[in-house]
Amino acid sequence: MKHKDGNGKPIHHPDKNRNVSLAITVIVLCGASFYLGGVFSSGKDPVVSITDHRNTNPSSETAVSLVTKAISFPECSKDYQDYTPCTDPQRWRKYGTYRLTLLERHCPPIFERKECLVPPPNGYKPPIRWPKSRDECWYRNVPYDWINKQKSNQHWLRKEGEKFLFPGGGTMFPNGVGEYVDLMQDLIPGMKDGTVRTAIDTGCGVASWGGDLLDRGILTVSLAPRDNHEAQVQFALERGIPAILGVISTQRLPFPANSFDMAHCSRCLIPWTEFGGIYLLEIHRILRPGGFWVLSGPPVNYEHRWRGWNTTVEEQKSDYEKLQDLLTSLCFKLYNKKDDIAVWQKAKDNNCYDKLPRETYPPKCDDSLDPNAGWYTPLRSCFMVPEPKYKKSALTYMPKWPERLNYAPERLMLIQGTTSSAFSHDNSKWKKRIQHYKKLLPDLGTNKIRNVMDMNTVYGGFAAALINDPLWVMNVVSSYGKNTLPVVFDRGLIGTFQDWCEAFSTYPRTYDLLHLDGLFTAESHRCDMKYVLLEMDRILRPTGYAIIRESSYFVDAISTIAKGMRWTCRKENTEYIREKEKVLICQKKLWQSSTSR
Repeated sequence: MKHKDGNGKPIHHPDKNRNVSLAITVIVLCGASFYLGGVFSSGKDPVVSITDHRNTNPSSETAVSLVTKAISFPECSKDYQDYTPCTDPQRWRKYGTYRLTLLERHCPPIFERKECLVPPPNGYKPPIRWPKSRDECWYRNVPYDWINKQKSNQHWLRKEGEKFLFPGGGTMFPNGVGEYVDLMQDLIPGMKDGTVRTAIDTGCGVASWGGDLLDRGILTVSLAPRDNHEAQVQFALERGIPAILGVISTQRLPFPANSFDMAHCSRCLIPWTEFGGIYLLEIHRILRPGGFWVLSGPPVNYEHRWRGWNTTVEEQKSDYEKLQDLLTSLCFKLYNKKDDIAVWQKAKDNNCYDKLPRETYPPKCDDSLDPNAGWYTPLRSCFMVPEPKYKKSALTYMPKWPERLNYAPERLMLIQGTTSSAFSHDNSKWKKRIQHYKKLLPDLGTNKIRNVMDMNTVYGGFAAALINDPLWVMNVVSSYGKNTLPVVFDRGLIGTFQDWCEAFSTYPRTYDLLHLDGLFTAESHRCDMKYVLLEMDRILRPTGYAIIRESSYFVDAISTIAKGMRWTCRKENTEYIREKEKVLICQKKLWQSSTSR
């Protein structure tokens, strides 16, 4: 470097070495401060220390492993025995009552997350096994008297000794759900021949409708919020009937478009024509073309029922006409009607939508809205017109159940890089894997395991391979991964979106088996393993199982954390005996809260 006067002599900096030394000293001190801060951080909550041990031989199949310090998680207080983190009544006061937004998902920030084990109620017992559980459950497992006292005249349930009994009644079917569904089948013949396979019940009560449909080959998602009808969803799952916490409010339901073959509302008290019909717009979105919407209760049959509804016949007639006008504007047609039940059918194709005037109300949604988005997606005052290129996804054009289970759905084209041959390969792969799982866990396939969750499914292959066993599977698709959930529903299976950095929309102790395949490999960069495992512990029943198929890198760390949750785990080979991947078979211990002893 030349001197500024141009004489060519080098410039000398007498303080340069001193400045470099000072900079190095500052860096070392900052690093030491950061390290010591981590070591002496607050001990208010348990901390899992994770170390990455890497083998110096990169060609070794066991090149890496994740190790954690042993830890024992404390019990939560007994006040948390029914803790639902994202629908917690203790947090409702922070949110408004407008359109019942307080009942939607509102998850706690990370600094409020619980690092403790949710205790069972005093006297908890392993649930009664299916199919007996559909008709009775242990009172101590769901010790709620409110719903029993308020709904006893409608025969929802009744308490006898140590049990709740479910006689199959409901608000609109006090004489029994079987008779009610028989009439519905007469109105919708497709319920008998495999045309209708999936259904959603909004405002499900104790899920007697969904429970009855199981024997008729129809798989139902029973939906209800956590509200003053205490534990509707918990009762449903205790009975072995699919259910999830949810409410139609300001966000879309966690399902893709054109998912369900049938939707049902039995006096569910949803104001369908209010707020521009926005709730019915959401039913229109998730209902498959050619699918059925069934309504019983006000304002159906108002001519004979209005006296019991604290209203006038004129008001009910007006409500019915508003509803019919709204349904017509959405291309629904009245399909059948008898007594208290009315059935509308969504348009089978786009002919009706094409004929609607440009200024129709509600308006059509524009192309900027993804119809299949369903995770924290705001409801809009417009309706989704089905994409005409997926004509075979309409109910009238799909194979009937059970043929549709293994038929490559048309909506595979939605998933980048997916082919029908990849779909077939996935089916074959899961058949082989399930055979292996049943050797490792003999209870799988028996009535000891009823409620099952596949925590990160792709096409629902795990559930399809178990279809002949006495269980049902909630297929969960990551809200951050490829959206394969339309394919799951097209196969005649059920599922939901979920982000495993948050809690799932269910009560504690509601699943007998949790299955995951590479979940931590896929999500560990976003989600803390400790919190995912604690959430698994919350929703798993005591004595329930987890099948954790993971990279060998994570297996030892998972086992260590699981031990701190009072689980027992054993490490097994996969069906291909590969060192890079292992299967953990874990079981949750049944323990009673120390405060109840």
